[in-house]
Amino acid sequence: SGGHYRPPHCFARYKSAILVAYRNQEKYLRHLLYYIHPFLQRQQLSYTIYLIQQVGTGSFNRAKLLNVGVREAMKDEEWDCLVLHDIDLVPENDYNLYICDEYYPKHMASAMDKFQYTLPYKSFFGGVSALTPEHYMKMNGFPNTYWGDGGENDDIATRIHLAGMKIVRTSPHLGRYRVMDYNEETEIQAPWRRPPSRHNTRKTWKADGMNTLQFRLLSRTKHPLYTKITVD
Repeated sequence: SGGHYRPPHCFARYKSAILVAYRNQEKYLRHLLYYIHPFLQRQQLSYTIYLIQQVGTGSFNRAKLLNVGVREAMKDEEWDCLVLHDIDLVPENDYNLYICDEYYPKHMASAMDKFQYTLPYKSFFGGVSALTPEHYMKMNGFPNTYWGDGGENDDIATRIHLAGMKIVRTSPHLGRYRVMDYNEETEIQAPWRRPPSRHNTRKTWKADGMNTLQFRLLSRTKHPLYTKITVD
């Protein structure tokens, strides 16, 4: 219920909140839930899956939705780890543990099939990542000002360094992910490129993030396999 699970026969060593930014992606959601629950249960984690849904028809703001997810999830539990998860990614290796690195933010999706199981570029921090609440607050969370696709992941990578941390990566043989694709047109797309940066992160990171987060909570409902947080 509500996407929450704890192992019935042992005490879980880690508590992880899985945060998924969402808008009208029903097929992807079903696919992810089908794979991710058994995957996490085999790891004997205590976890909850949160879906943070944006209402309206305006540009999607993944980064801000994840900030909202962190704010709301922290009301439920003192989570050891915040796992930020794209809805279209499914992990391929059970030994890719959904727990945080003690010292630094961890990039988990280090080998995605759409990039031939390599990183598209060196500072890439997209897909799936794991941060402790302390890491997240230290870098002031994600920027709230990225509307539309792309760019925010590079902002995060820069924030991590500006906050005096570094990125650790899951090794490529563990951090393998399959990208689900229900969009027929993607076959003829141009090669993937790094999105251009539109923000001066060095100047804005302390003034745009968790400390300036504003949103309207419309509803918070427990579904059989996830908790849905709907915001404006």
